[in-house]
Amino acid sequence: QVQFVESGGGLVQAGTALRLSCRVSHKWFAALTMGWFRQAPGKQRELVAAISRLGSTTYADAVKGRFTISRDNAKNTVYLQMDSLKPEDTAVYYCNQVENGVARGSWGQGTQVTVSS
Repeated sequence: QVQFVESGGGLVQAGTALRLSCRVSHKWFAALTMGWFRQAPGKQRELVAAISRLGSTTYADAVKGRFTISRDNAKNTVYLQMDSLKPEDTAVYYCNQVENGVARGSWGQGTQVTVSS
């Protein structure tokens, strides 16, 4: 059973930055495409960024140019650097394995990000 443990969220002001981390318990982590998802109150969970096993990245339009996804295969960890945060970025953020743009595994507890204006 793959497990995802997210951390790094918090309450911040608009315009500031946060760095999220996700530790993944998977023997073949380096071979996985990983993604960060978020779910705001009353909204569906959405994929905001993904990184392939070769390091290719994709981003949702809403975060392009502000968020950066990266990975450290030696640490089985994927990161999300979030700059120039906006109140509309407020959500619970989750990481997961991604396949064809869809989450593949069970969800972790997520990490809450709250951006005040």
